[in-house]
Amino acid sequence: MTSRVGVILCISSFSLVCFSPVGFVVSGSSPPNGKRRRRLLNLSLRERVKGKTKTENLVFASQPAAKMIHSLFLINASGDIFLEKHWKSVVSRSVCDYFFEAQERATEPENVPPVIPTPHHYLISVLRHRIYFVAVIQSEVPPLFVIEFLHRVVDTFQDYFGVCTEAAIKDNVVVVYELLEEMLDNGFPLATESNILKELIKPPTILRTMVNTITGSTNVGEQLPTGQLSVVPWRRTGVKYTNNEAYFDVVEEIDAIIDKSGSTITAEIQGVIDACVKLTGMPDLTLSFMNPRLLDDVSFHPCVRFKRWEAERILSFIPPDGNFRLLSYHVSSQNLVAIPVYVKHNITFREGSSQGRFDLTLGPKQTMGKAVESVLVSSQLPRGVLNANLNPSQGTYTFDPVTKLLTWDVGKINPQKLPSLKGTMSLQAGASKPDENPTINIQFKIQQMAISGLKVNRLDMYGEKYKPFKGIKYMTKAGKFQVRT
Repeated sequence: MTSRVGVILCISSFSLVCFSPVGFVVSGSSPPNGKRRRRLLNLSLRERVKGKTKTENLVFASQPAAKMIHSLFLINASGDIFLEKHWKSVVSRSVCDYFFEAQERATEPENVPPVIPTPHHYLISVLRHRIYFVAVIQSEVPPLFVIEFLHRVVDTFQDYFGVCTEAAIKDNVVVVYELLEEMLDNGFPLATESNILKELIKPPTILRTMVNTITGSTNVGEQLPTGQLSVVPWRRTGVKYTNNEAYFDVVEEIDAIIDKSGSTITAEIQGVIDACVKLTGMPDLTLSFMNPRLLDDVSFHPCVRFKRWEAERILSFIPPDGNFRLLSYHVSSQNLVAIPVYVKHNITFREGSSQGRFDLTLGPKQTMGKAVESVLVSSQLPRGVLNANLNPSQGTYTFDPVTKLLTWDVGKINPQKLPSLKGTMSLQAGASKPDENPTINIQFKIQQMAISGLKVNRLDMYGEKYKPFKGIKYMTKAGKFQVRT
């Protein structure tokens, strides 16, 4: 008979806890003190379930005893597997050959299919910081669940090490394996909240690394995290600060395609609100907006009370301690998306001529008086172009004759004197006229402006008597912003 185990999904903390009638299904390669900690957690959870405490946060399901995630491979930009983690049994590296085949067929690194079926496995991957995180699945599971977990792994590495690069992962490989062992238990997500993980595994420091090297100890904590068994598992207890402050960053990324005449073919905004909250005690915050109806397709941190958002369009939450993403949203109505820059271009190639004309001018548009900064223009010129002799009125440009990539670092746009790039392109003798003109990709940033028009109305705190310092910052930046010529 096929054995089955129950699964408790704690929606408020994105944590899966697997149990059987005799206790946890525990991986055989737990770090020091891991089994003792899981036994404590198992006992407390069974008491909560038996007593039907806070059952509104628990959803019961029944699933086969097979693992959700069987193995994890980390692959760099060169196609080398530089780290792998297996739960219970080892999956051969050869399974990644299917991923490499899909990678070769993809025109861009980000175009690799996120889900790749193989005869005996499924490969689910995400690309972050030029590293592919590839999870190996043996049975069908919701792909978005695995993708969300992989993003949590990347965010955790970045939170622990400052950056998530191949070098940082290799330098902290012991901590990486300890984190993966705690975040995934027998193939199922267990602890993914940063506050809980930092109590389980101390972040690496130079002093702690030296002490661990000399004494042979590890970063694994001795005690069960204080927030793991509470009704607010994302926040540790006993938080104290001398300076109480809460900062919120509203960051919007605009994706757009502009045609040759300057008309908008498609435009949409991907936005997030990142928070850095350092408040004493257990504060209860409410965040309201002046125009909340702009928000569409919203995804919240588990701390947000969704029912109040549905009823009043107000964010009510007990925040995690430290940095976290409060929500992400999507604005797809094209009439609500303002295009903040315009491009005047004249790129021509003549049949039978060995030269082409390149003329490009940038300017701000619908920026409400805010400066457009960090402007970077790039264009993939046709293969027949041998060289480019251009004259920028502002900034510097480079042209790679091998890759045919033209890059213009503009910097800040001055509305009184618009930046331009003009000159000629040398073509191969006897080469035919290119079939199509190149496209122009633009990167930029606009500080203190949300291009969607979203504005925070007020932030209030309840449950504590002190008055915190509060700050809101806005920023708009380009995502995939493309102008066709």
